[in-house]
Amino acid sequence: MKSFIRRNHWPATVGTILCIALAGCGRDSVKVYHVDASDAATPTPPPAVAPAAMPANMPDGLPVPDNSGQPSLKYTLPAGWVEKTPTQMRVASFGIAQDSKQADVSVIPLGGTAGNDLANVNRWRGQVGLAALPESDVANLAEKVTVGEAPADLYDLAGTAPGSGEAQRILGVILHREDTAWFFKMTGEAGLVEQQKSAFIAFLKSVQFGAPATAPATMDMSQLPPSHPPIGGMAAAAQSTGAGASDKPTWTVPAGWQEGQLAQFLVARYTISSADSAQAAVNVSSLAGDGGGLLPNVNRWRGQLGLAPVTETDLANLPTVDASGGKATLIELSGTDARTGKPAQLVGIVLPLNGQTWFYKLMGDATVVAQQKAALVQFVQSAKYPDAH
Repeated sequence: MKSFIRRNHWPATVGTILCIALAGCGRDSVKVYHVDASDAATPTPPPAVAPAAMPANMPDGLPVPDNSGQPSLKYTLPAGWVEKTPTQMRVASFGIAQDSKQADVSVIPLGGTAGNDLANVNRWRGQVGLAALPESDVANLAEKVTVGEAPADLYDLAGTAPGSGEAQRILGVILHREDTAWFFKMTGEAGLVEQQKSAFIAFLKSVQFGAPATAPATMDMSQLPPSHPPIGGMAAAAQSTGAGASDKPTWTVPAGWQEGQLAQFLVARYTISSADSAQAAVNVSSLAGDGGGLLPNVNRWRGQLGLAPVTETDLANLPTVDASGGKATLIELSGTDARTGKPAQLVGIVLPLNGQTWFYKLMGDATVVAQQKAALVQFVQSAKYPDAH
């Protein structure tokens, strides 16, 4: 898979910080659920199985990523499901009890890279005492389902609970929607989960994604561990991600770009679709100073495409483009999207201006990105920025 770098300092967003597990529950009615960002994490060491996958709980020392900018969910809950208060990363949580048997259902959205599907399925397999599988075998396990009208993969995993040795089953569904991986998961006594599978699938079909309940909130960046790369100004950037923020530039938006849902730390987002439904997205964000440094952010982007890190030497002599009276650096990467396992391309433009650094990232289907590269450059060059405060 080829990859080459053209200059960029992208913000080390907290969407890349983590990857996690899921569960959920509900009532016999149509509900609109709004994300509660107040859930506190209970630090727990990540599981020993499949360490590259999402841990079951937040690692010690890291804040719970804010989900307040995620869409509200509307859904119809099957009979017998009881709604519970969401905890930690869940935006919806449900419980099922029948005789002495129990099952748990969760819904968790994770922005950015949330571990690839292979790692997460193997993590689930470890939770029911099953060995990890190679990618080719895991792909054959996927059952095609829909979440609302969007295609998703369901993994039906039966085994035993490592602690008790009792029969246990997991129904895990992964949906990639825009820049977010959505995890719908039912875990419990094997017989009850099998019995509830049709109800679970019906629940998935009923899901509708609405507008965000609130604008993305500010995360307390002081909780980051000392080893985390510096990301100065990120908290300020988070405060300006809501629609209508005073620091938002004005642009000439290229034809065919559709305004998308904002996530935390984004000033603007656009989606692009080709005639054959291939997609790419443009994210815009801004951080104070140098945004944490060039090398950590380039390597974060490389990680999103399954590429190995590079050194400072590899960043020398990168090309620039003229923008707003200054020079913006350019990065181009080709690889495999770590979320979907599909070929992808990334074009990033980074512009230091008035004590801030602006980050523009175009990422998605390789053909769409190649076609839209010139449009991205023109979009950046059209920007008019507010005066520095």
